[in-house]
Amino acid sequence: MAILYFSDALRKVGLDPKKVMLIRHALSDEGFKSCADAGMIREYTSHQKTDFAKGYEYWCVFVSGKGTLAKLYAIYKVGKHGSDTPDAVPKGMPEIEAEHFLGNDALFQLEQVDYLKEYENKLVIDWGGATRSWYQKGTTEKPIISIQQDEKKIFNGYENLVLTYDQLKEIVENETVYSAWHVALKAVYAIYLIVDAETGKQYVGSAYNSDGLFGRWSCYVATKHGNNKLMKDELCKQPERYHAFQFSILQILPKSITDKEVIKTESKWKEKLLSTKFGMNDK
Repeated sequence: MAILYFSDALRKVGLDPKKVMLIRHALSDEGFKSCADAGMIREYTSHQKTDFAKGYEYWCVFVSGKGTLAKLYAIYKVGKHGSDTPDAVPKGMPEIEAEHFLGNDALFQLEQVDYLKEYENKLVIDWGGATRSWYQKGTTEKPIISIQQDEKKIFNGYENLVLTYDQLKEIVENETVYSAWHVALKAVYAIYLIVDAETGKQYVGSAYNSDGLFGRWSCYVATKHGNNKLMKDELCKQPERYHAFQFSILQILPKSITDKEVIKTESKWKEKLLSTKFGMNDK
């Protein structure tokens, strides 16, 4: 007999299980698997029937494991929703899911919250025999089976680095798992690129403080806009827009060069990409 249920964990962090919906995505589902591989679990989850959120303020998302097991992925606060018209398809969403955007259902705004942040991708529950019931009430007793240890993530190279805001946030806030990433990003100055995946607008920035690129990108995690004027303006109009920001590196620079040299290189990239004329650079 289980001595601890997931509903107990919800109450412990101040969430009322009656206001929480549990969602279990199955990796055996081709549409979900393609979105998971593309780093778009939040976007996949946000696409539901119009009345799906009725009576629920939070969605706890799990990913299927062996048998009836499921691992906690994230908890989202549910916001407003719009129609799932073809023009609302999130940038980069695999075609197998994008083809279902027909204007008949809804696309919900989901804000990831940190109530059980330290247990994401670690806490495993037994969903039970009714795995066909992929969503259930938060009051349903789901035994907590285990809390797994984090596996350290290997840094896969500056040239391969393309991150969503949510992925960057995970890296910055989880030093134990991403220690190699922290070391690598702190070791260099850089010219970086942020692209709004919804509009295609670009922002060229530079990192040249003592913590290198890691220090600069940590500012975006903390503020969501990095104190950039046009990004601030955009987020005032659409507060959740930062989820669409994609981060990558244009050029790695040695920490031995001067600030003036970094800024000169940054200006050249702005000129090449026309990010001041058409993007999110204001000067």
